[in-house]
Amino acid sequence: MADALVSVVLGQLCSIIYEQANQEVKLVVGVEDEIENLRRNLEAIQAVLKDAEKRKMKEDGVRIWLDELKDVSYDMDDVLDKWVTAIFSIKLHKEEISGAVLENGSSGKKKVRFSVHLPRFQFSKLISQLGLRREIARTIGNLNVRLNNIRVRKETFNFSIASSSVDEPNRPNSTSMVDIPKVYGQDELKEVLVSRLLSGSSLDESDHLEIIPIVGMGGIGKTTLAKQVFNDDKVKAHFGDERIWVCVSHPFDEVKIANSIIEQVDGKVPSIFGLETLMQVFLGSIKDKKYLLVLDDVWTDDYLTWGPLEQ
Repeated sequence: MADALVSVVLGQLCSIIYEQANQEVKLVVGVEDEIENLRRNLEAIQAVLKDAEKRKMKEDGVRIWLDELKDVSYDMDDVLDKWVTAIFSIKLHKEEISGAVLENGSSGKKKVRFSVHLPRFQFSKLISQLGLRREIARTIGNLNVRLNNIRVRKETFNFSIASSSVDEPNRPNSTSMVDIPKVYGQDELKEVLVSRLLSGSSLDESDHLEIIPIVGMGGIGKTTLAKQVFNDDKVKAHFGDERIWVCVSHPFDEVKIANSIIEQVDGKVPSIFGLETLMQVFLGSIKDKKYLLVLDDVWTDDYLTWGPLEQ
């Protein structure tokens, strides 16, 4: 139980650290260092949790130590959720929904980027952003003191350290099937996306590739929103059978992605393996067709990684 809870909080911390660095948004000076300390303390504690879980039934001190760790972890989960809200609140002041930007791709095709930044809550309801940021900073500082005490006390139990780091959990593949009847609070964003897909572009359609990223923290409904758009009746009528859904996930595997695309286009598993050959088959299958390709659960925007597929 404690191990799973700590893993969740660590995942949140890593996601927030990445998002803050990537989006260049700040809360309060010094909080970044506090967050980094939280991460290091949690990782040090996580290394001994397997042994602690085994011993808690026979040792009251270990059981109490684990209970305190759980309490701190739950409190951390709450404050990190507030931080996610604050980060996107800051971003929304800078941009609502960015417009289309035309650029030339390396393959010679024109690309139209139309980004949708998906907020988590209605941030206009926050009365005082600055007050919230300071509250978060104070809470994180207090949590660090509590967690540091827990880390220091673990040394008194002489726990065995796990021989290897905790395995990264396998992420379930997403599908295009909609598993809930309605996405509350996202109707407006859905209509924006549907309208964009149906309107196309003033450019010659054979000469451009339109890209519409949906970006945001994990767990805020990006995949659900994409499913709603993908299964919209107007989108189905517009693209027909040329709608493809691929779960990219982690680690990135361009050959696996290409295979999945071709399997959905041709209705059968490809018998070839090279990426270049696979992409030639794909291009032949969609020649002179209008198609919608959804790449879900994307973890990297590194051009060197995506370059071969883009071309």
